[in-house]
Amino acid sequence: MPDALPAAANARLQPVLDWVLSEGRLEPDLGRFIDQVLTRAVAAGLPIWRFYVGLQLVHPQMVATGVLWRRGQGYEEVPRLHGVLTSPAYIGSPMQEVRNTGAPVRYCLNDLPESAHTVLHELQAGGGVDYIAFPMPLSRSGSPPVASFATDRKSGFSEQDVADLKRLVDMIAPEAEIYIYRNIAETVTDTYLGHIVGEQILRGQIKRGDGREINAVLWFSDLRDFTGLNERMAAPDLLELLNNYLQLVGDALKAHGGEILKFIGDGVMAYFPAEDALFLPYVTNNAIAAARRLIEDIEAANEARAAGGHDPVRCGVGLHVGPVTFGNIGTEDRLDFTVIGPAVNRAARLESLTKELGVPILASAEFNDVSTIPLKSLGKHRLRGVPEPVEVFTLP
Repeated sequence: MPDALPAAANARLQPVLDWVLSEGRLEPDLGRFIDQVLTRAVAAGLPIWRFYVGLQLVHPQMVATGVLWRRGQGYEEVPRLHGVLTSPAYIGSPMQEVRNTGAPVRYCLNDLPESAHTVLHELQAGGGVDYIAFPMPLSRSGSPPVASFATDRKSGFSEQDVADLKRLVDMIAPEAEIYIYRNIAETVTDTYLGHIVGEQILRGQIKRGDGREINAVLWFSDLRDFTGLNERMAAPDLLELLNNYLQLVGDALKAHGGEILKFIGDGVMAYFPAEDALFLPYVTNNAIAAARRLIEDIEAANEARAAGGHDPVRCGVGLHVGPVTFGNIGTEDRLDFTVIGPAVNRAARLESLTKELGVPILASAEFNDVSTIPLKSLGKHRLRGVPEPVEVFTLP
């Protein structure tokens, strides 16, 4: 491949480069950016039939994501789950070959040996004639992305085409790198802080003492006898049990508009935003629905545990509503985004009281007052740290 591009090659891609430097750099979605770049490249005369780029991510469920583009069909995003790098789809593929060697690879699809990777045979069966893949060098460390092109033109790619394809990879690389860093930031904040809090952090609310008062429904839930389980179970089994239980909590909350604020060992602190008082009945009813779903899901899980000879698991949920301060606390260089206030304490104390009263769910009188779902009073009880006995409610 020549070091200097011919004048014709530079001229052919100039309209694409002009778009990238003006409108394209403002496009936040990588898939749409690639769609626009390749559509313009084809209009400029490049015989691209299929394009794919794979980007490695930092994500709890995906090891990578890909953007697949086909001429006339647009693009689709292709998630790659953890484990794909040890699967036949990747091992021996051109993608792996480029990553291992750091150099481009090219295959004539009309003359493939039987031993060629499945993806190449699939491209051949679909009408592909020529295939080339390039590494996409980025400033970040780690395995570089790989971008591949295929054409269905009978004569394949010309040398000028190959030079222009490499130039296209260089045009796409800065946007891909921005996408990777943005994805890492959003994934880390969503995973460890939750989506609502994560958005606020990324918008710049990271100064110690930043905070605002909101009205919210507070949720505290806790796994029963976790200390005993710790003593009786092997660490790997306990970790699996805890993750399965917390998944049930997370699924129940997510399905009804709740957001986990933090895990406290086996406990979960969550909230349902209710800044407009008019929506409080709707939000409290959602919290009840989430608690009901959690109890039902745990009962279903216990049936499976019983079939395997394992003890059942139980949990308690405390629900309260009230104003809380939502913001940053901590040291100058190590912060926690949390909610504080008497309402938080009440929810935690209600959850603790479920153990004494033998019920899975307890709600405060304030919660009951704004809920349209009838709850059953269990009378007045003392909550630790609260001077006067308070009336508590459970599901009928």
